[in-house]
Amino acid sequence: MSESKDFIVQTLKTQIKNFKSAAVTEKIGTVLEVGDGIAKISGLSDAMSLELLDLGKDVLGVALNLEEDVVGAVVLGDYLKIKEGDKVKSTGRILEMPVGREVLGRVINPLGRAIDGKGEIKAEKFYPIEKIAPGVITREGVNTPLQTGIKAIDSMIPIGRGQRELIIGDRQTGKTAVAIDTIINQHDQNIICIYVAIGQKESKVAKIIDELDKRGALKYTIVVMSSASDPASLSYIAPYAGCAVGEYFMDQGRDVLVVYDDLSKHAWAYRQISLLLRRPPGREAYPGDIFYLHSRLLERAVKLNKNFGGGSLTALPIIETQAGDISAYIPTNVISITDGQVYLETDLFYQGIRPALNIGLSVSRVGSKAQIKAMKKVAGRLRLEAAQYRELAAFAQFGSDLDEATKKQIERGRRITEILKQDQFSPMPVEEEVLVLFAVINGYMDDIKVEDIRSFEKKLQEHFRGGKILQEIKNTRDLSDDLQKKLIEAILDFKKIS
Repeated sequence: MSESKDFIVQTLKTQIKNFKSAAVTEKIGTVLEVGDGIAKISGLSDAMSLELLDLGKDVLGVALNLEEDVVGAVVLGDYLKIKEGDKVKSTGRILEMPVGREVLGRVINPLGRAIDGKGEIKAEKFYPIEKIAPGVITREGVNTPLQTGIKAIDSMIPIGRGQRELIIGDRQTGKTAVAIDTIINQHDQNIICIYVAIGQKESKVAKIIDELDKRGALKYTIVVMSSASDPASLSYIAPYAGCAVGEYFMDQGRDVLVVYDDLSKHAWAYRQISLLLRRPPGREAYPGDIFYLHSRLLERAVKLNKNFGGGSLTALPIIETQAGDISAYIPTNVISITDGQVYLETDLFYQGIRPALNIGLSVSRVGSKAQIKAMKKVAGRLRLEAAQYRELAAFAQFGSDLDEATKKQIERGRRITEILKQDQFSPMPVEEEVLVLFAVINGYMDDIKVEDIRSFEKKLQEHFRGGKILQEIKNTRDLSDDLQKKLIEAILDFKKIS
């Protein structure tokens, strides 16, 4: 009996000696009120801006308003699960996004959770969704083309890697189509693509995903999706989440393309959140920091210099206008942030000119620096001829007696307009674009009827495809005098047999 007593005493002594306090400190607050996706929380005096909060019941929140005695948080999920009096834990983590190669080819929500039914994503690491844009010292000039595969854009409004090029126009003018064609065209360009759907219909996004999959583009694409049925809070963080995923690949020295579709809905979501948080409304009820909302996102698009890895992140934000009004509040804000815009016009779309590109209002502030030498040689004259045709066509409506030179210029302009038309989901390699545009601006299509131009173009491409001339343009990226002579001879030979 005494032996067992001694044993118990000895055991207790050992346990007391080895005892270590494992007290855990948790910062806990209480929900004061909740509704419309917003929660007011008391007791979290140490909360950080954009800190992730655990509201329980598998629902997260983000601290946005840090007031003296209350924290205003947006609920990332179903706010109906949260009740007044519920406990809220401070996580000590800023809102972040799981990143890594595992997300390639996947559809995720703005919190990094898979929504494509292909299983959970095990991330390598996490990146904060909000980040200060790279400084001037880390950047270099935009000088490498990002080929969209769309003749009109690659020739007249070129986009470079690291640029921010706005796609703007009314609804149903083909804005998303331009962005999706650009993604499809990156299949052999070694570019990672990210498509961010902000408040889009799920059926529309499903069609886009299906199209990307069919054309083999999904394997190098990540879709970040907040649907129209999701809370405004998810639409608000979606573009930043997509940008964070892109920055991971950029930091590996890769080139990344991010499409934000669209930032009009993003601004609406932020306005809704701000008004619910009782922030003072400004013009059109938008909060005062609406410009900063988009500028801090788009400034993260960059071409890094070699000392910082040499990666790039190109942004293609989309903005929807109302009745073609590009001087409205949000469109002018984003135009002033970006390095140019691709303006798509409703009238041109209904005339059958697709992509419905208004060349006069579209611009690239990077210009020919983002073009290969071969394209520069054909694009200069193309833009000039297209602009002259626009003026003459308007003038020709009022006068029937036109001299031969004017008539010739108008006929050339009609053929240029026709050749710049392009079907959806059919992006073109840059060497074929150079071939077709070289033929039209040098007058080798002047004798072909306007209605036959598209079929002639198709035959011309098929005839040259796989040949030495196109391969030489692709390899040298230039149109030397010798190569131009060969090209002219080959086009004339083709016209004899066609």
